[in-house]
Amino acid sequence: MVCFLYTGAMYKWMRIVVPKWEKLVDSRERLFWTLHTAGWCGFAIVYWIGSFMHEMRSIWLFVIILNAYAGWLLTIPLRYIYRKALTLSPLKMLLLVAISLYVIALLWAMVKNVNHWEIYKKGFRPDEWYWYFRGTINSLIMIGCWTGAYFGVKNYQMLLKEKQNVLKASSMAHQAHIKMLRYQLNPHFLFNTLNAISTLVLMKENKTAEAMVSRLSDFLRYSLDKDPIQRIPLIQEIQALELYLEIEKVRFEDRLTVVWDIEEETKDALVPSLILQPIIENSIKFAISKMQEGGQISISAKTFGRDLMLNVSDNGPGADIKNGQLPISKGSGVGLHNIQERLAALYVKNYSFVISHNYPAGIKINIRIPFEKGDGSSDNTTEN
Repeated sequence: MVCFLYTGAMYKWMRIVVPKWEKLVDSRERLFWTLHTAGWCGFAIVYWIGSFMHEMRSIWLFVIILNAYAGWLLTIPLRYIYRKALTLSPLKMLLLVAISLYVIALLWAMVKNVNHWEIYKKGFRPDEWYWYFRGTINSLIMIGCWTGAYFGVKNYQMLLKEKQNVLKASSMAHQAHIKMLRYQLNPHFLFNTLNAISTLVLMKENKTAEAMVSRLSDFLRYSLDKDPIQRIPLIQEIQALELYLEIEKVRFEDRLTVVWDIEEETKDALVPSLILQPIIENSIKFAISKMQEGGQISISAKTFGRDLMLNVSDNGPGADIKNGQLPISKGSGVGLHNIQERLAALYVKNYSFVISHNYPAGIKINIRIPFEKGDGSSDNTTEN
């Protein structure tokens, strides 16, 4: 009865207090000692209230305090044993938890009996030695409640941490998406595109202008409709890039050459939406537009083991690369930084983003992400 009252009180306390103190939950050390001490204090109080049903001498309160203190001390090692158990296989974990629980319960039962016979009974000793181990089942239930509370809080912390990671990833992805859209839809891009359309209209090339407006509309709709958290098949990403490149080819005509090298099996691979477009726009703005005779952009997608390798390179004048980054001060690194933010939010540490020199000239950017197929099967799952 005491055990059930104690467990119910602890559960109610956690439901009311813990959600209000996120800092307490975040600090595992502080949370453990707070709940550990409060739990055993609660045990002492409930046990003392239960003693009112019997005519107990006043020294019984001292015995209760000693028993609670002994339980407080003996269950501390369980914390470190259970930490180790969580790293083992399920069978070994259950075996270690069961043995540890029983040993601590046995020791606590012995301490309680010693306190009972030597303090409350004033030195009276039982006839048989095994009397010092009586009540082991009750102690086992109590230590079991402590064990259940420990693993319950541990799982709660894990779920809370997972929820925080998901919220953080979602927030970072949406922020990166907003930055990316602001970069892609900058006045420079829209002005040049609309100016090209206006020129086509003045030259009475209405069909070309109409096609360009249609491509621009489709590309903008694609950009705004895609959720940055959801991943799409690479073939859809390629189709969006083709729309974008068709718009740019109207501006640059023969000065822009695009080379595709897409392996067939990668077309169903899942990739973040518009992950390559800022890279290509960066190449057009800082490479192709700087070359009088134009240049070439190469886009490739290949598998390597359980990973998907995406590569975008140009043969432009290149740039200074410091610590694997392009200088943001000149504007060339903003979109690339946004891509890194999105990759970090979606794949945590299971990705790579490398900027290097392309020989004989230009910039080369490689992206490595886990290879996941669009049909739902995956060769390597990622943590979101």
